[in-house]
This record gives sequence, C-alpha cells and structure tokens, in this order.
Amino acid sequence: MRIAVPLVAALAAAGCGGSVPFHHSSASQAKRTTTTSGVSSSTPVLTTHTTSSAGTAARPEIVNGSFYSPAVKGTLHYEIALPPGYATSGKRYSVLYVLHGLPSSAEAYKGVAGYAGRLAATNDPAIVVGAQGARPGDTDPEWHNWGPGRDWDTATQHDLVSYIDHHYRTIAKRSGRGIIGISAGGYGATLIAIHHPATYQVIESWSGYFVITDPDGRPLDLGSVEANADASAHANVPKLKREFARYGKTFFGFYIGTDDAYTDFIADNKRLDRELTAAGIPHVFALYPGAHTGSFWRTHQDQWLDGAVDRLDPPT
Repeated sequence: MRIAVPLVAALAAAGCGGSVPFHHSSASQAKRTTTTSGVSSSTPVLTTHTTSSAGTAARPEIVNGSFYSPAVKGTLHYEIALPPGYATSGKRYSVLYVLHGLPSSAEAYKGVAGYAGRLAATNDPAIVVGAQGARPGDTDPEWHNWGPGRDWDTATQHDLVSYIDHHYRTIAKRSGRGIIGISAGGYGATLIAIHHPATYQVIESWSGYFVITDPDGRPLDLGSVEANADASAHANVPKLKREFARYGKTFFGFYIGTDDAYTDFIADNKRLDRELTAAGIPHVFALYPGAHTGSFWRTHQDQWLDGAVDRLDPPT
C-alpha cells in the first residue's frame, strides 16, 4: 500500500524538528546520476551556505490558519512558517509551498517548522507553507480536480496562493513561488505546476511519481483518454517546452532513492527523465542510494530545500 507521508511524520522521522541534529550531504552521499538540460553527469550539484549554530539561530514563527475555499466548498487549513525577522523587516519574501503524501489525515499539512528552521539556519529566508490535501472522508484525493466541491488542484494553486498573497508579505509573482512535495505530494506538485505554469518558478518532487494512482500505488483509470492525459505528467511533456519557454526561468527537479519500495515509481521517474531529455526540456533528475523513508529525505533535504529557495527571488 502506498505510504502516507504527512509533513509532521516525515519531518519527525527525518530529524527535522527539536533537538535531533541536522545532517548535510557529503560529496560521497550526494553522488548520483543527474540529468540537466539533457546532459547526464555523476558530479553532485552542491551549494555552499553559512549555517548558524543551533544555539544562536533565530526561529521561524509558526502560524496555523484557515479560510473558506470555493474549490472544496469548505474550510481549507494551512500552516505557515514566517522567517526570522519577518515581523520587523518590512520585506516581502518568496514562498515555498509544501505538499504532503497520501492517503493521510486532515492534519497532515502540519510540520513545516523543520523545513523553515533549516532555511533559517542556512540563511535562506523564505516563507514556507504546508498545504492541506486531505480531510475526513476524503483521505486520498491525489491533489486532483474531481469536480465541484472536490477540486484540490484549484484549491491549492488558486485559493491557497491567493489567500497567502493577500494576507502575508509575499513576493506575489511566479519568480517568488516554488512548490515541492513528498511521495503523492511530489505528484501533486508536478501536476499542479504543469497545469498552471504561470504560478510557480520552482518545482520539486521528492520520491514522487507522475501518473495518478490509487491508494495501493497502481495507476488509476479516470474513465477517458482526455482525463487520463490531464492527470499524467508524461502526456503533458509535448507542451512543456513551449509553456516553460514563455517564462524565462523554470527549475524542475525530481529525486528518488534507488531502493524505493515502490519500484514502479523509480521506473516512472526514469521514464519522465528520458521524455524530458528527448524533448530538450531543462530539468534535474537524481537517483540517490536510499529508500522511501524519512532517513533518505533527511540526508538530502538541505540540498533540495536550498536549491529550491536559491532559484527564487531574494527578500525585497
């Protein structure tokens, strides 16, 4: 059965909150096969940052909020981490939206403090938002638009982004937004960004997949060729080069472990890499030693988070 990966569980397992020390990837740990703009290399892409000590690093402010979402015809919850200095700086900040795994509980969006704490410790100030992607009676909607009252794609891309932009000091444009996700959240982040290319400049999938699935991780038939194509990243590849080219900069990275229990997910990632390479669409695909576990994400989260925020606008 496909593993639910709520943010709080993923972060706790990954040692991202409280007193558990964080780990940076060493060069040997980070060595993997990477494809960028169709060129393969085993050289790790590393970024150097100044890290504050645990005793002196300022902590993000964590706020839980909610609002009415027309797309799901009900209350949509979120958790937001405001970077240190937000209250007094007067600056606007880029936003990183984080999507959790599925199936999950209605509170799986909670737990972004660990991610935000890492960004604060590495002097990468940004707002981090945990998006709600499940609720009682609807535990595995796949971040997909199913119809009136159950349109999770629209709730995440339109309703949530609009609310955050109107209630917090964000850089309210494409170059100030990124979307990342774990497991099913990786699928959601990718498809939402593909459906709405004007919204996000950075897209990352962590141990995700690229066709809609049932709770057991099997491809789901939506009943028509058109519906299945709309829910597949593969089917959208032919238009991506044109869509991404309209905006100048787009970073699309997807990463998975070589020992992921969901072997179909590994094959799906490799397939998308081949398709994007053949189409000449810039991207970064990485295979690392590891499985579909918190320890795998812990090993690489600093690099992936920093890589996302570094490609967004700095505070202004």
